[in-house]
Amino acid sequence: MERQNWSIRWDGIQICERINLRSPGVAGICASPERVTGAVAHFGSQFLWQVWHPYQSTSNKVVISYFHGKPEDGPEMARHVDCFLKHLDRIDRVIVANRSVHERLLSWGVPAQQLALIPIGVDTTRFRLPTDAERMEARRRFGVPDGMVAIGSFQKDGVGWGDGMEPKLIKGPDLFVETVERLNRDFPVFVVLTGPARGYVKQGLDSRGIPYSHHYLENYFDVPHAYHALDLYLMTSREEGGPKSLLECAASGVPVVSSRVGMAPDVIDDGVTGCLTDVGDIDATHAAAASLLSDVAKRVQLKAVARDRVAAYDWSVVGDAHFSEVYEPLLRDMGLRA
Repeated sequence: MERQNWSIRWDGIQICERINLRSPGVAGICASPERVTGAVAHFGSQFLWQVWHPYQSTSNKVVISYFHGKPEDGPEMARHVDCFLKHLDRIDRVIVANRSVHERLLSWGVPAQQLALIPIGVDTTRFRLPTDAERMEARRRFGVPDGMVAIGSFQKDGVGWGDGMEPKLIKGPDLFVETVERLNRDFPVFVVLTGPARGYVKQGLDSRGIPYSHHYLENYFDVPHAYHALDLYLMTSREEGGPKSLLECAASGVPVVSSRVGMAPDVIDDGVTGCLTDVGDIDATHAAAASLLSDVAKRVQLKAVARDRVAAYDWSVVGDAHFSEVYEPLLRDMGLRA
């Protein structure tokens, strides 16, 4: 797992917790994979695997999660993809989280039997609909003034782990700021940001006079409270593996307008559990967001259906899928399980 307290690490913790409920002591988190021998070693991303694969024990079975990335995303990503494809024979299973990336890897020649399509999960007990009192407390905590429309963006969209002034454009921070600017002309908008490296977005909001608050929530269990403060969530990425925010919104009763990337087309039934727009189509994103903000009845209906359907993505389901579809067969191959 990555050492940073961020998304991939949180996913690993959730998967391990679910598997250990089923088979105590079987799974654990490790940030020093060179010490792992005679085990199933699951790397949380292809980027982590690229760093550590030269030091891996040949006694391990190797699993990697391939969330996103294609050569067109830039020279650095092209090198990652090239390394991944050159060393496929050193990888036993590749887990992808959505149909789009699954089809992409098949088109690159990754054998179907090497792939497992397992979505990212969400803890539907922690991420849940708020009471009126919890919503009021959340809006106070995250600084949302009375009468304002709170729009959320909970991600990392700057390069590196510093201030994030250089935008990570595949995450669409420029598209987010421009969409919010348009909404701000007709609604009293307040933006709630979480996550690291948000400098580019904050600078964009400052320059347009759009009020916001930013909280880097290092304790993941604080994140559900942030969703309770929101009226709408915008996901404007150009490329994604998830993101898990789509599931967290559905579980928390927050309407979403999302670009058609990553898990969005798999998770969102357009107009029923959220709204989908084409990548980079700011006009459509603005129109969908404005429509939802203007229609209370639609938001209520959409939230109810989304909350009902997100149960299929609870970690209790997704964790079991990791074990039964990937880990358990590999453990059998190694003679470590009957």
